[in-house]
Amino acid sequence: MANKAYLEITNVCNLRCGFCHGTKRAPAFITEAQFTVAAKKLRPFCDYLYFHLMGEPLLHPLLPLFFDIAADLGFKVIITTNGTLLKEKAEVLLKAKSLHKVSVSLHAYESNVLPYPLEVYLENCFEFCDKAAKQGIIAVMRLWNIGGKEVLNDRIVGAIHRFFDGENPAAWEKRFSGQRIRERLYLEWGELFEWPDLSLPVVGNRHGCYGLRDQLGVLCDGTVVPCCLDAEGAAALGNIFNEKLEDILSSPKAMAVKEGFKTRKITEPLCMRCGFAYGRFGEGNNR
Repeated sequence: MANKAYLEITNVCNLRCGFCHGTKRAPAFITEAQFTVAAKKLRPFCDYLYFHLMGEPLLHPLLPLFFDIAADLGFKVIITTNGTLLKEKAEVLLKAKSLHKVSVSLHAYESNVLPYPLEVYLENCFEFCDKAAKQGIIAVMRLWNIGGKEVLNDRIVGAIHRFFDGENPAAWEKRFSGQRIRERLYLEWGELFEWPDLSLPVVGNRHGCYGLRDQLGVLCDGTVVPCCLDAEGAAALGNIFNEKLEDILSSPKAMAVKEGFKTRKITEPLCMRCGFAYGRFGEGNNR
């Protein structure tokens, strides 16, 4: 059983971040019927449901309904957002019984020209994260741009310290990927990585991956993919809207993908171009 599934409720985003692959697919928003079908089929395979693969999930007008459906099915929902709509959608998020975790990509600001200063953006993000954590929702403030621009990181971290001044920064608990500010509130660091794409050169074919073992993805047109980094459906396995998920995951192609990850003999062209997986599971770790 997979641990998590990425169900892309929209591939539309209100920003254009340089660190994001983006998509050439037609803009789309998943319908209530499509979401219900996909969620019901995914439930036997996973407990955690992410409302994205591409796109900004807070843009979807049916977001409250999707939270309710997920709650009825017993999912723990995880949202990753660029943070620009947190003030507007705060009430929806804080009322959602199924919401387990919100990750805010604070490095999104430096890649876009927004109509308000950094301080306003950060205050909106911090206020939401503060309320969410106090309410029992895990709130993660991300700076996944190490090796990238990093031009605003000092200002952002300084603002975090000022806002959470009473949290005593010296006492923040260090974690592998960042710091625990207090219960359910985190600052997380990460290296900038290049998304896999068929136009890129092969980086390796002898690595493992969490795809189809710990996770799978579903694009908003129903296409099932092995992981959350297949932005265009290059490694499509089937369609969850009109096929049984167990049939998709037991198909010869899916089985070959899983066996390839297990034996470190990659079969999918896209996976051979995944520097993220290669650096964490393959020979890249020894370079």
